[in-house]
Amino acid sequence: MHTMPSSRSSNRAAFGALLSRAYRQWRRAADLRLQPYDLTEATWLPLIRIARAPEPPRQKDLAASLFVDNSSVVRLLDNLEAAGLVERREGEDRRARIIVLTPRGRAIADKVEAIARKVRTDALAGLSDKDVETAIRVLDHVCRALDPQPETAA
Repeated sequence: MHTMPSSRSSNRAAFGALLSRAYRQWRRAADLRLQPYDLTEATWLPLIRIARAPEPPRQKDLAASLFVDNSSVVRLLDNLEAAGLVERREGEDRRARIIVLTPRGRAIADKVEAIARKVRTDALAGLSDKDVETAIRVLDHVCRALDPQPETAA
């Protein structure tokens, strides 16, 4: 006798695909709105990470926040520097250079932030604060469960 899968198991089975679809659609919405500025995710995402950092990030910190290896971030920074959007400067530790936005890079990052806010507002429209808090709690749990390097208590 064949039994129907329970609602619980079918919801769990659909979770990853839905999460992936939501991510792709969110990024596509942002990319479409950023096309007039000739920006792609490979360009605008690092600018946002640099702009949002509490202090200018080191190259390795930027690579970690973008989930790319160091050689990929070097090529990315070369392109952003050639476009006049970032500068590499000597930090307090002379062995580690920091990445700062140029005035042009800051202006573009500000445009990206405004567009990111609009995408977020559109995506979350009609959801209660409680629903958003629940979604954040669930996604945070998933991220922690799948983190290959769990944080260790200091």
